[in-house]
Amino acid sequence: MAANNRRMSGKKGAQVGSGGQRRKGLEGKGPTPPAEMRKGHKKNRIATAKTKQAARRPAVRGRGGKSTSELVVGRNPVVEALREGVPASTLYVQQFIDNDERVREALQLAAERGGINLMEAPRPELDRMTNGLNHQGLVLQVPPYEYAHPEDLADAAADEGEDPLIVALDGVTDPRNLGAVVRSVSAFGGHGVVVPERRSAGMTAGAWKTSAGTAARTPVARATNLTRALEAYKKAGITVVGLAADGEVELSDLQALDGPVVIVVGSEGKGLSRLVGETCDHRVRIAMPGGAESLNAGVAAGIVLYEAARRRA
Repeated sequence: MAANNRRMSGKKGAQVGSGGQRRKGLEGKGPTPPAEMRKGHKKNRIATAKTKQAARRPAVRGRGGKSTSELVVGRNPVVEALREGVPASTLYVQQFIDNDERVREALQLAAERGGINLMEAPRPELDRMTNGLNHQGLVLQVPPYEYAHPEDLADAAADEGEDPLIVALDGVTDPRNLGAVVRSVSAFGGHGVVVPERRSAGMTAGAWKTSAGTAARTPVARATNLTRALEAYKKAGITVVGLAADGEVELSDLQALDGPVVIVVGSEGKGLSRLVGETCDHRVRIAMPGGAESLNAGVAAGIVLYEAARRRA
């Protein structure tokens, strides 16, 4: 009997109830993470190496210069940026993140697009990267935007055998306005947008989103000095038209839109700066029967671009 008890005591298997742990162990844990995020996988090692190389590589400056890289922080902002096609180099995902619907969609969009490194990082590292912002475990790195030179826009028009149709922004600091102008320029066959290097909106993730993808095919140039850039356009035979509420010419009477033209749009509150206004060949007003004092920069640019496209058709 003693021998029989010894044999039974050596029998494998649970001796007491498992408390449901075995059933939990059989439950699914969601979709398998992409290969780039699985430690030990070849693609994970390659992605990590590429990220380190990119961090060490010096920036190559184009004729118009480059902006600095930008971080999009938080689950909803990251998903929206990926949906809108905002350029991205790396998607950082917090280790042991709660794998909800937004996280899964972000991973899926990044994998489908290709060319985006997927990096897993501990929470303290993401906190450091974002300066303590509420990143919710997702951080998207947007690479520096490479600006064109103002001359490039006129050259591109000449290559296509067309009269230049360019918009310059003076004192417009909201990236969403810049994105809206880029979208209008693309819609009405323009050749690009010029922004000053200082005190102006740049091609951030917000501008990319508002452009609804058109920023990928409509160049934005950056001028060290906007007044000098406009003077250079004038010497090249391009008419510079400034939009002003007290302009001397009404838009419907302006003949210059038929030919090579740069449309200068000022900020909604201050309008054109003094030097830029003095540089313009014409100061034009848009008739507003409803009595509004001013228009949003994106709306004003869209109205004039439509009129230019209509006359050129």
